[in-house]
Amino acid sequence: MNAQRILLLLLFLLPNILLTAQIDYKILDQYLAKAQQDWDIPGMAIGIIENGEVKLAKGYGHLKSGTETTVDGNSIFAIASNTKAFISAAIGILVDEGKLKWDDPVQQYLPYFELYAPYVSANITVRDLLCHRAGLGTFSGDVIWYKSNYSAEEVVKRAAKVPQDYGFRSGYGYSNLMFITAGEVIEAVSGQPWHEFIKKHIFQPLDMARTRTSVEDLKKMTNVAQPHKPTDGKNRPIPYVNWDNMGAAGGILSSVNDMLKWVQLQIDGGKTGDQQIFSARAQETFWQPHNNFRVSSGTKEYFPTRHVSGYALGWSYFDHGGQMVYNHGGGYDGMYSKVVVVPEAKLGIVILTNSMKGISNPLTYHILDQAFNLEPKDWNKQGLEGEERGAAFRKKRIDDRIASRLPDTKPTLELPAYAGKYSDDMFGTIEVNHTEKGLELHFPSAPSLDATLEHWHLNTFEIKWKEVHAWFDFGTLQFVLDNNGKVQSLQFDVPNDDIFFEEIHAKRTE
Repeated sequence: MNAQRILLLLLFLLPNILLTAQIDYKILDQYLAKAQQDWDIPGMAIGIIENGEVKLAKGYGHLKSGTETTVDGNSIFAIASNTKAFISAAIGILVDEGKLKWDDPVQQYLPYFELYAPYVSANITVRDLLCHRAGLGTFSGDVIWYKSNYSAEEVVKRAAKVPQDYGFRSGYGYSNLMFITAGEVIEAVSGQPWHEFIKKHIFQPLDMARTRTSVEDLKKMTNVAQPHKPTDGKNRPIPYVNWDNMGAAGGILSSVNDMLKWVQLQIDGGKTGDQQIFSARAQETFWQPHNNFRVSSGTKEYFPTRHVSGYALGWSYFDHGGQMVYNHGGGYDGMYSKVVVVPEAKLGIVILTNSMKGISNPLTYHILDQAFNLEPKDWNKQGLEGEERGAAFRKKRIDDRIASRLPDTKPTLELPAYAGKYSDDMFGTIEVNHTEKGLELHFPSAPSLDATLEHWHLNTFEIKWKEVHAWFDFGTLQFVLDNNGKVQSLQFDVPNDDIFFEEIHAKRTE
């Protein structure tokens, strides 16, 4: 065999050699254990599947900080937005059954559904709900459902008042509200709530026996990880928060062992045993690029092998080391998660943690680099540096507000004058009550958000929350006066990146 033929043969075999590269799991196990310590994660569970074989399903750390109960492959965590892929799969199953089409108008199934403009309300499709191109800003409107007693249907109806952020189908805004809507579509079409439909069509066939769709179910279970909020350099355990009204966007709770069965279903093209859960055509659709992102020079510097990235239907995608990677992250109050599928390499990764620190991405890229024989890179170090920058930014954002406080000021009015009812079309009613102890803030639709108000400066009061909240701490509320010195409306300032109180524009009604 001459040199040219040998070279051609090597070029032909090289991609397959890369795809079958073996991860040294003994070394990886040591790496993961050290990373958990480096990041000060209370507990995490990692699962990896290769070529149909579970190579790793292990826990690191503890279910709850300060206890000795360790995490294992059956420990339950909130997977949060990794629920979205299940919703896309459920829609795909209904399409396979001929009960709806991807491009059917949403109003065909939910006549009450409206958004910011009549044209959009009439023309937005089921497909549009699943790829974050509805025209709503990232996380916009999440303040409607967060810790509220609104039903999913009521949340969807209130989405009509969420402001437009960009042109319909001409941008990207990560929208939990649209996935909540998709969950209501599933019920309208199938006659079953989304969680019952998924239990019957996905959980049961895959024997995902420990997977649940409500934190209420956890009360009867053991081996459940506790959420934590990093506070003053320590991991503070916090209670589970009920996400039932937005469950279709992030309500599933599961274990690494169960999630690996879900990942294997993706690798096998929707088939488990002799049963086809969803068709190959359905999978092609929800893995099809729908919302492409720009790969900037800065991105290329950080990810030199990247050429494409974006969002499909319930899945994100990018290329790494020459392989297409389908993935999604999840963020719950006190927990983060990551699910990764590399179909051609028959590789799947699941990362579940009980802390709000971004360890998942560095671990993902480290594992992918190992699998694809790429040049080693210290993702852990880079991730920690990024985490520190993020923490410093969040601290400065609050410090700047504290530094801007005007000393020695008093409210314009006597405290009883601020008491009253205020209303916002999107959010609902807010009450300010005057008691012997001062002013209290009450949210009838979300009493878990109740707070006391302490004077900050002028007509602005600091919000002293009665409960611990994962996504925010410091915040202020300004009473806006009209030209005649009467309280007209409320203006919130609660600096955080997830729940936008500033979207509430409550005007005084009495």
